[in-house]
Amino acid sequence: MKPTTLGVIPARYASSRLPGKPLMDIAGKPMIQHVYERTQKAKTLDQIVVATDDVRIAEAVTAFGGQTMMTRSDHPSGSDRVAEVADQFDCDLVVNIQGDEPFIAPQAIDTAVQKLIASPQAVVSTLVSRLYDNKSLYSRNTAKVVLSNDDFALYFSRAPIPFDRDAMDETHLQPGRAHLQHIGLYVFRKSFLKKFVNLPVCDLEQLEKLEQLRVLKNGYRIVCAVVDYHSFCVDTPDDLEKARTLAKELSVVG
Repeated sequence: MKPTTLGVIPARYASSRLPGKPLMDIAGKPMIQHVYERTQKAKTLDQIVVATDDVRIAEAVTAFGGQTMMTRSDHPSGSDRVAEVADQFDCDLVVNIQGDEPFIAPQAIDTAVQKLIASPQAVVSTLVSRLYDNKSLYSRNTAKVVLSNDDFALYFSRAPIPFDRDAMDETHLQPGRAHLQHIGLYVFRKSFLKKFVNLPVCDLEQLEKLEQLRVLKNGYRIVCAVVDYHSFCVDTPDDLEKARTLAKELSVVG
């Protein structure tokens, strides 16, 4: 029987670099509406909910016909906010969808869901893509991952892993040959999500600032699907302007 799948889009108003970004206008619509409408095109989701602690975001979602749920304001991460919402629904799988990706590919969501369904040993699935440029390889803002032969994550890091020992310097590294970039979309088994948010933060997670390391540190498995999709998150005012330009190029009509 097909597992029931809930898509949750956590959306916070507070942002150090771009306050109120879920409500920022892109081609005549708030960004959260773009995320919601593209997520609706995924074939594997049975329900979609925006999880927020801000009434302004909740009102905006209700205005365009979306489903929303108010959550506590003291959650340390998006996963905790997603878990609070998921606890109110009868579902098997829960998808944590980033609220700042206005051009998210519905097919990417479906790929991640299908990967977890096909991998009973895993409790979480996520997406990765080939990394082809040295700037991203060395960027602390880009999470890298190494995989086993059967697509299970061995480790995530902000460092350039695997490291090419024979490269003379960073200009001699060859991104794309063995380097993979993590895409921050997660599918959880609901039973594990409840357990995950109650696990203590581990040392690796504290060092790397990557919460998925808590999963691996505790002996659970994350399966990864390698895709051609490259995500675009809006984190800064410059990103917002790029998103507005891209929306025009894609003929997005408000």
